[in-house]
Amino acid sequence: MGADLLEIADELYALTLAEFTPARDAKAKELKGTDLAKEVKALKKPSLAAWVLNLLVRHETAQVDQVLQVGAALREAQASMSGDELRQLTRQRRQLTAAVTTQARRLAREHGQKVTDAVAEQVEGTLTAAMVDERCGQAVRSGLLVSALSATGVDEVELDRAVALPEALGFETTARDVEPTKPDLHVVPDPDRDEKALAAARDELEEAEGDLTEAVEAHDEAAAALKDLEARSMQVQAEIDELKRKIAELEETADEVDDEIAEAEEARDEAREALTEATDARDAAAENVAKLER
Repeated sequence: MGADLLEIADELYALTLAEFTPARDAKAKELKGTDLAKEVKALKKPSLAAWVLNLLVRHETAQVDQVLQVGAALREAQASMSGDELRQLTRQRRQLTAAVTTQARRLAREHGQKVTDAVAEQVEGTLTAAMVDERCGQAVRSGLLVSALSATGVDEVELDRAVALPEALGFETTARDVEPTKPDLHVVPDPDRDEKALAAARDELEEAEGDLTEAVEAHDEAAAALKDLEARSMQVQAEIDELKRKIAELEETADEVDDEIAEAEEARDEAREALTEATDARDAAAENVAKLER
């Protein structure tokens, strides 16, 4: 079952991000009633960075293998190096991972997927992890990554959730639709370095111009939305001012009414006293009349 699941996973993780979930669900439905169905359904969709790396390892297998081989050699040599040599080693490693990341971005673009700078950083970080940590290298080489990796070379990396299956470590995906071989990337300076750097810079410029166009459009939309909100704010403020004026008038009217109520209460009290006095006078007169009539 393990071999069958790995084979299925290898096929699924070779697909585009848009194809992955429908294909996975269809495969699980096809296997309904078998032990494999649930395990296939549980396969996680890879993050964009993980998908780029899975794409890279399938279409530029030799380059990825070279990165891992250089990483192994550097790990072995690192113990005997001086501080200056280690700094140079780190610099060379960054040059290599940066070059491969540029290649990965170009490959993703050729497959219809734009890779932002943030995702590219995750890709480069994962390649660095693959060079400094053997198990991370195995995870990358499997082609079954579901998330990006990060490693310092000191602490052990938790890989359970970074790969589709525990069996991925030790599994190596095969090359798919390999394009004509490109010049190998080396840690040592390349004779065609300037030409490669120019090509990479042009690619980055093209992408930056695309990003700039999108940013300008987003800015214009935000500015228009802000203008509408400012106009609405002015309208609301005018309505608030009008309400405040009406409230002030009503408060003044309320004060006048309170004064009139006080005056009315005073008049009522005076009238009540007069009524009492008149009642008493009438009662006395009535009593006097009654006495005289006897």
